[in-house]
Amino acid sequence: MKDGQSLETLIRSRTARLVVIGLGYVGLPVASSFAQVGFPVVGLDIDAGKVAKINAGECPIEGREPGLAELVKEVVAAGRLRATTDYAVCRQADIVLIAVETPIDSVHQPRYRALRAALRSLEPNLKPGTMVIVESTIAPGTMDRLVRPTLEQRGKRRSGVDFHLVHCPERVMPGRLLGNLTRMSRVVGGDTPEAARLAQEFYRHVVKADLDPVDCVTAELVKTAENAYRDVQIAFANELALICEHVGADVWQVRDLINKSPGRNVLFPGAGVGGHCIPKDPWLLAYSTGDSLRAKLIPAAREVNDYMPLHMAELTIEAMDEVGVEIEEARVAVLGYAYLENSDDTRNSPSVMLVSRLEELGAQVCIHDPYVTEYSGSLEERVRGCDAAVIMVKHDQYRQLPLARLKEWLAHPVLVDGRHVFDREEAVAAGFVFRGVGIGGGVQQAAHKKDLGASRKPATR
Repeated sequence: MKDGQSLETLIRSRTARLVVIGLGYVGLPVASSFAQVGFPVVGLDIDAGKVAKINAGECPIEGREPGLAELVKEVVAAGRLRATTDYAVCRQADIVLIAVETPIDSVHQPRYRALRAALRSLEPNLKPGTMVIVESTIAPGTMDRLVRPTLEQRGKRRSGVDFHLVHCPERVMPGRLLGNLTRMSRVVGGDTPEAARLAQEFYRHVVKADLDPVDCVTAELVKTAENAYRDVQIAFANELALICEHVGADVWQVRDLINKSPGRNVLFPGAGVGGHCIPKDPWLLAYSTGDSLRAKLIPAAREVNDYMPLHMAELTIEAMDEVGVEIEEARVAVLGYAYLENSDDTRNSPSVMLVSRLEELGAQVCIHDPYVTEYSGSLEERVRGCDAAVIMVKHDQYRQLPLARLKEWLAHPVLVDGRHVFDREEAVAAGFVFRGVGIGGGVQQAAHKKDLGASRKPATR
């Protein structure tokens, strides 16, 4: 601490020295926001290119992120934020905030390589009295089983005595990083009540919503359960959409009518669930019980949502059959490679699975995304001559695309809509062979309705 001042005094005076480990979608907005309100901040990242870009006042996060690029430029120019790759800066830190990725592997087990590396590099540079905050989303029990033991180093120091330990999971999403950071309520999980109280004091400088003090495992549960709950809700909407397709109905009409009932809120179905959180956090929640309790609903929801990009491939094949084009002979334009509209974030994007499946079937895939550098450029150039257009992301550019122009570019008028960008009637009127998630009326659905009608004919005497 500076000249014997308490951590609480430093926090209240905004002179506590903050180090943020990990300068991605979570860490950079956090570092910039605390620098904006006056804290001296150092960002720490293993990516030297990203560090150089930030030190030049440039934002490494692309996509539509209101206010972030301007904020990074402002706080770097003011000297309140700088970036480095050197963990030695932690020796002077009063608060260290960890915001590194926590992915899962192919069998849905958490892989904490980045978190372990950060903790191991921090441990020898951790000075007495520092508050360590983990914002990364982790499986319930990870603070107890991994974070605290690594920092305590087998009794060399103790949480609550030699340092303060907190888990305050992030609640941001691309496209709304700064807005979510300031306006979303947070759970502040302290390893001790004092740690939670100090963290509350710290976050109040930036967060203008509720900061609820809890213990670490409760904070871990709240974050993972929040996203698992949403995943289950989306899975219901997606399964309802599949049922509507099968019986020849329109899920959007069904959804609207269901939601007229008080307390009902069916979410949007779509081409799949992506991002860093929702495809992963339910597995973190399920992992926490080990072999003693086998989760059933969570894996079932994940299976439904993971199937949707494959279903998009099925719809594409069905629509192209209608115009006499075999999938192995087709060129397919996939519109959108990020997982979220108007974002460059491709983590766990459903488009990745769709592209893989189409290529596996022999199709040539042309990808366009205005926010992903590799696939940006002229939409017309990417689409022209393709046999079908498949909309995977509801980017503004696609929402504003005239159907007549899209039809002109395509070799065959096939449109498969995974995000309800266009109405079926509008597309059909424009001359398209159309398929949409949750919208019946294709060849298969028409046959089903015919069979259903026949089964309802009164028996002849």
